[in-house]
Amino acid sequence: MDSLVERFRSGDRRALARLITRAENRSPGFAETLDAIYGSTGRGFRIGVTGPPGAGKSTIVDGLAAAFRAAGDSVAVLAIDPTSPFTGGALLGDRIRMRCTEDDSNIFVRSMATRGSLGGLARATVDAADLLDAFGYKQIMIETVGVGQAEHDVMTASDVVLVILYPGGGDSVQAMKAGLMEIADIFVVNKSDHPAADRLVDDIEQMLELRARRDAWRPPVVQCVATERRGIAELVLRIENYKSAREAAGDLAARRRERREAQVRRAIEEELALLLFEKSGFQDYITRELDRRRPPYAIAAEVVNLIKNSLKHAI
Repeated sequence: MDSLVERFRSGDRRALARLITRAENRSPGFAETLDAIYGSTGRGFRIGVTGPPGAGKSTIVDGLAAAFRAAGDSVAVLAIDPTSPFTGGALLGDRIRMRCTEDDSNIFVRSMATRGSLGGLARATVDAADLLDAFGYKQIMIETVGVGQAEHDVMTASDVVLVILYPGGGDSVQAMKAGLMEIADIFVVNKSDHPAADRLVDDIEQMLELRARRDAWRPPVVQCVATERRGIAELVLRIENYKSAREAAGDLAARRRERREAQVRRAIEEELALLLFEKSGFQDYITRELDRRRPPYAIAAEVVNLIKNSLKHAI
C-alpha cells in the first residue's frame, strides 16, 4: 500500500486506478490510505450529473469534459452503473458515449457499479472522488445511475448538481415533484430541438416559483442539444457562476463540510455493522431470541440498550 501511495503521489494513473479499486473493495488499509491523502483534497470541483434514463447524461458529461479540456482543465469522470440483482454484474458502458476521452491523458474515466447501494451512487463514490481530487484533477464529474427519484445521495457527493431532463420523456413535472426539484442547482433541458422543449422549460420555471430553497440561489434552466454540443458553453458558464456565487456566500464550504459529516457517519455505520454482526456474538443472540419467539423490536431495543450502556463510559 505504501508503494501504491508513493506512485500515486508521483502522478501514476495506474496507482490511482488501483487505489480506487481498493476503496471499492474495502481492502485492508484503504481507510488509512484515504486519511493519508486527505490533506491534498479540496482543490477539485465536483459536478454531480443526474436525471432519468435516456436524458443524455453521458453525452452532456462528454460535452462538458471537452469544454473543460479546451479551457486547460484536467477532468475526471466517475460513471455509476446499476448492479444486476440477478447476476451481480454491471455493464459499465458509459465511456462508450464519451468520445473526447480517447487519447487524452488529462481525462480519467472510471466506471463504478452500485453493488446494491441505493441512492444512485456506488458506496465508494466519495472515496473515489477524494482520490481523484488529491491526484490533481480540477473538474470531477459524477454521473449517477439515473433512476430519477432516488438520486439524493448526489447532493452530498457534489459541489453542484445538474439535473438533466428531456422533452417527450413522460410526465417530467411529476418526476420533479417527487424530489428532483430539491436537489437541482442547475436544470438542463437536453434535446431542446424537440417541439415540446419550450413547454418543458416553462414547466420547470413554474415549479421553481413554487419551491423555496434554503439558500438564495435560483437554479437556472439551460437548453442543450448535447449530440451537437449546442448549449454546452452556456452550461459551463452557469456552473462557473454557481461556483462563484456559492463561494462568495460561504455556502460551498458549508456544503463540503456536510459531505465530510456524511462520510464520517457512513464510516461509523459500516464499522458498527461489521462489529455487531460479523465480529461479535450479536448475530447468534438475535437468532436465539427469534427462536424463542420474541418480538423483533423488543430484541432490537435490547441490543441498542446494551450498546448505549457500553458507550456511556467510552465517549
